[in-house]
Amino acid sequence: MAEFAQDYFAADKRKILLIAGAGFDPRSTLVAQCLVDSGTALDAVLIKEIRPKPRQNLSELAEGNKSDLEDLLQNSEVIEIEIFGTDNAVVGGRNAVKALHKLNYDDFTDVVVDISALSIGTSFPAIRYLTERIDAGLKPGNLHVFVTHNPSLDNSITHIPSDAPGYIHGFRGGTSLDSSSKAAKLWLPQLVAGRRPALNVLHSYVEPHDTCPIVPFPAANPRQVDILADEYIVELESAWSVDTRNLVYADESNPLDLYRTILNLHELRQRVFQDIGGSLMVLSPLGSKIMAIGALLAAMERNLPVAYLEAIGYDMVIGPIQANAEQKLVHLWLEGDAYPQPRPKLKSNGSANK
Repeated sequence: MAEFAQDYFAADKRKILLIAGAGFDPRSTLVAQCLVDSGTALDAVLIKEIRPKPRQNLSELAEGNKSDLEDLLQNSEVIEIEIFGTDNAVVGGRNAVKALHKLNYDDFTDVVVDISALSIGTSFPAIRYLTERIDAGLKPGNLHVFVTHNPSLDNSITHIPSDAPGYIHGFRGGTSLDSSSKAAKLWLPQLVAGRRPALNVLHSYVEPHDTCPIVPFPAANPRQVDILADEYIVELESAWSVDTRNLVYADESNPLDLYRTILNLHELRQRVFQDIGGSLMVLSPLGSKIMAIGALLAAMERNLPVAYLEAIGYDMVIGPIQANAEQKLVHLWLEGDAYPQPRPKLKSNGSANK
């Protein structure tokens, strides 16, 4: 990653806009530090997600990370994003898009979105908005997504779920179309330790005909699938009625693995159900950001709905193993100079869709 940053981002013609989270996550500063070390011309927009009554220890960590980022990034602006409205409705994604729409991108060759310390409900709409700008021929010319991967740290963060399940802003897919009312609905939830209540709420919300849970394999913990199967045994055997042959295995450290798996499953179901009402696949990425990126790419390419239960708060306990675990920087170049220009539209079901 450091080598790529020096070769590409630090080139004389490059000017970078970094969009990153200024949150409690210890990974908040790693991508910014890498870009600064490369010597690139860099401005930054730091998104501070505002939730009601945050834990005091996490507020202090977030404030410390924000100060560190402001010291590191000489040209930075902090934008506060309210995640919940006054009526407790989830508005974070919509607010993030509004804030990004107000920015001036004319001076930048590249935008880097670091989702390491951003929630999925904020990062998904932000990335989709920037992708659609480029599709429309507007600046920025290049869009990059970064995430710092640390499964041990992910497992140490507890999500406190709200009671407002819904579809992420910009990711309703075909759920509102009359043509989807008779479609065979398949739900692909990402199984995550400690998230049973949230996933059961989402199951009731989505009301799928079938469920294919996504589990990490290969994973940092070779026994992670067994651990998850044991935790979710009631859901798998009775509440969701999952055939063990319908588990979806995806590489925990490679977002493209899950992306390709979802696309293959989507194409297969479209052929099978096209004459009997069609197929509707609903994604629910609740865990690893790496696997969430894979779900994001598939959702944008095939216009799939993403059902999500936003966290009303978090808790975190970091032990020495989590704090000292190896951090892996993952980079995806989503749009721009790396692709043929003009970039051909991706095809889905015989029609040109993005």
